[in-house]
Amino acid sequence: MPEVFPKDTIRCDACPVLCYIKLGQTGACDRYGNIAGQLVRLDPHIVLDRAKSQGTPLVPFLERAGEWDGALMKSKEMFVTAIGAGTTYPDYKPAPFIVSSEVDGVDMVTVVTEGIFSYCGVKLKIDTDRHLGPERNLVRCKREPVGHVTTAEYGSQMLSLGGVHHLTGGTKSEGRVTCETLLDLCNGKEVALTIDEGASISVAAGKPPIVNGQQEERMRVGCGSATIGMFAKQWFGKVDEVVVVDDHITGVLSEHQAGKMLGVRETGISIQGRRSTPGRYFQVAQPGTGWGGTNISDPLAILKPFKAKIAWPHLRLLMVSTTGEHFAYYELDESLRPIEKDLPEPLRGSVERIRENCEPALATVLFMAGAGGSLRAGATENPVKLTDSVKRSLTRVTAGGAPTYVWPGGGITFMVDVSRMPENAFGYVPTPALVAPIEFTLKKSDYAALGGHMEFVRTLDEVTREKQRQRQLASLPENPWPLKPGPKSEGEQ
Repeated sequence: MPEVFPKDTIRCDACPVLCYIKLGQTGACDRYGNIAGQLVRLDPHIVLDRAKSQGTPLVPFLERAGEWDGALMKSKEMFVTAIGAGTTYPDYKPAPFIVSSEVDGVDMVTVVTEGIFSYCGVKLKIDTDRHLGPERNLVRCKREPVGHVTTAEYGSQMLSLGGVHHLTGGTKSEGRVTCETLLDLCNGKEVALTIDEGASISVAAGKPPIVNGQQEERMRVGCGSATIGMFAKQWFGKVDEVVVVDDHITGVLSEHQAGKMLGVRETGISIQGRRSTPGRYFQVAQPGTGWGGTNISDPLAILKPFKAKIAWPHLRLLMVSTTGEHFAYYELDESLRPIEKDLPEPLRGSVERIRENCEPALATVLFMAGAGGSLRAGATENPVKLTDSVKRSLTRVTAGGAPTYVWPGGGITFMVDVSRMPENAFGYVPTPALVAPIEFTLKKSDYAALGGHMEFVRTLDEVTREKQRQRQLASLPENPWPLKPGPKSEGEQ
């Protein structure tokens, strides 16, 4: 150790930064400290409790045979997560916890570790019909590029944030801001972002997004065509024509198949844009934050003059957006020009029904990462066998006890909804990279077969008796219990 440090300084080997930590101080990550000359993980690891979350009555004297020891739960009702557990770095170290337990008569093992993820990012789903920015344009935080706009999905705008190139491939400031952005989003904090040639937004997991200072209330019920199909019967006989304005597909009732089947009369309406199939129009306006995700504030801007040979005076026209947020009612005058009038009471209910069918707008944060060498080596001396076990559904992958989606193909690339994880489940190291929990649960016999570190297996009772640095939380009721035995191995009946 360099002589510039006091003798009681220790070197942390929990990540590639290899901090020198003085007595009573912490490393750059604030997760490890020098306590009395020993390297100590400072934040507690999390133990999930199933019964509390399900409202199971606790009767202590029936919990265990013999004298009650004061514990409110049987240990088999607990799951040790990787939050605060520590990492496998350097790679030759076994996982911090390899825990055995018996569940429904099946011997199970859970490999518990935190991963240091440089190859990670966030998929940010923002429920809004408003245009946030052109696809592929940069997303920025504190003026640094941290991601890009990707393809919009039904009723939601999508951003892809982070990734190894932003974390380590750009400037030092870009990497630092990207890591901070991902960490805050994954831990449920609100983050302000700007999009080149687009909107300014504020987002937090599980909360309504704020676009250009306006809080979103709902996502669209469907595209303009779908809205026509859903509500055509409710409009029939109450109005002559309906136009549902949408950035993607604008719908026109009289031309739409739903209107044809109901016998709606032709109205002679003409719409700007490119006609797709009957009653469905693309590109009626530019994308924006106005009516139906377009840039218009006056819906009449998408109408051409009505065809004089078909339209008639006093024709009733309703124009509405896909969220019901915008609506207007018109009647044609003697010159077949639309004149705005108050919305008739019979139509008011249909506009409210559109709003009623729009789900609340939320921002969803999906953490995505690839589990690499050190993670898998912490589970087995032959890491590819762990990958194969995951692909064959012999091993269940969780993150802080929350269910994950494991992508097909090579490696262990997983995705998790951070709102289903315990709070503050994520950390960081200043390489920069995110630190995230991951657990692998499988039958004990399968773990032995894939060459697991059997000599480091400890019972759940042993682990949960270690009260120091341990915090107990109730699992979320909507999450499946991580210790539930998985599917049978190949060849079993």
